[in-house]
Amino acid sequence: MIEIMTSFSRSVSLKQRVSTIGSPRAVGSPRLSRRSWSSRSILIPIGIAFVLSFFLAIGLRYLYVLPSLTQTSRFQDNSVSGLNGSDNSCDLFYGDWILDDRYPLYNASECPFVEQGFNCLENGRKDDGYLKWRWKPKSCAISKFNVQHLLQMLRNKRIVFVGDSMSRTQWESLICLLMTGVEDKKSVYEVNRSKITKQIRFLGARFSSLNFTIEFFRSVFLVQHNWAPRRGPKRVRSTLRLDKLDDISNEWINSDVLIFNTGQWWVPGKLFGMGCYFQIGNTLKLGLPIDSAFRIALNTWSTWIDRMIDSNRTRVFFRTFEPSHWSNQTLRLCDVTTQPLSETRGYESSPFSDTILDVVKTMAVPVTVLHITPLSAFRSDAHVGLWGDKPNMSDCSHWCLPGVPDTWNELLLTALFSNKEASFRSHV
Repeated sequence: MIEIMTSFSRSVSLKQRVSTIGSPRAVGSPRLSRRSWSSRSILIPIGIAFVLSFFLAIGLRYLYVLPSLTQTSRFQDNSVSGLNGSDNSCDLFYGDWILDDRYPLYNASECPFVEQGFNCLENGRKDDGYLKWRWKPKSCAISKFNVQHLLQMLRNKRIVFVGDSMSRTQWESLICLLMTGVEDKKSVYEVNRSKITKQIRFLGARFSSLNFTIEFFRSVFLVQHNWAPRRGPKRVRSTLRLDKLDDISNEWINSDVLIFNTGQWWVPGKLFGMGCYFQIGNTLKLGLPIDSAFRIALNTWSTWIDRMIDSNRTRVFFRTFEPSHWSNQTLRLCDVTTQPLSETRGYESSPFSDTILDVVKTMAVPVTVLHITPLSAFRSDAHVGLWGDKPNMSDCSHWCLPGVPDTWNELLLTALFSNKEASFRSHV
């Protein structure tokens, strides 16, 4: 465009010089006047051609850019949320927890989607300081959400969470956050009128007045969990088919927002201790380490995403591993603190999170990683502890609601609606 404008300026200057030569001051030279007129007659069409070329270039650029702007702005609305910062280099996942009296963002006892085991205050927890902490990135500030705008932006949309109980907790949190902007609470209901339980495979909250749903599919490994093959060793009771995605995966297609997580079940006690081993094709992989199996499963997931998901419609997220804060997990000892930790004490890293970050780099479909492992590592104060639905059974894996999962959703919504999506790619 700059080249076109420069050429056009030169042609105008040239025409001005020709006009000056052919001005009344040069009347005494008829031959010069005829040459001037001839030059002008040639240059005028050239100038017109440059003008037309300029506007044609502008038009073509507009036609080329507009579709991609339309595509990428489906969930962008700066009036809904965004970042306040000096540049686009903000890492949402590097920052500090600060006290904020505006928190919590909702009352768990007023939200019918919070299961009993996560409502710590109602289950007897006396201190409520854990509810008052807000995540503040170092180099920018997350704008406060306008719930009414969020609800309008989600009109006619389908949001799907896929994963384990941590995914279910985030699902509950998002519904409760959005319900604060709904006047008629009864207009939000579970589509099958099901009670929220730990075992149910599908749950869907419908916001009927706005025609959108927030769904949860329980898939703790993301890949298929099958019965043991015939003639296998007696210790093998079931297998994970690392080369096949969960048999309910077709239900995840045709969503507008798709959020995955896994990791909590990829431990010896829930695998080998339960007689569950790995399988690829028809072959048992009895000696395959868990970390290697996890990577194979994630590659199976990534291949499925690239093959089955239309990135023009669906925004895909993967939330990284959620740190637990057991003082002794074997003995189920859990010391819930009254304040966040001053340092992460090694909880900020996880091989599961590292694998997720590695795998998404190779994918054709863009995947936004919500790298919540480091920021959640500080929150030893926010676990369920002894205030769950099972008396005398401590829990330093799951989180109270309201609490840390609300922050995961704030980051999710920021990444979804802000026009600075590129800045949310976490640094490896």
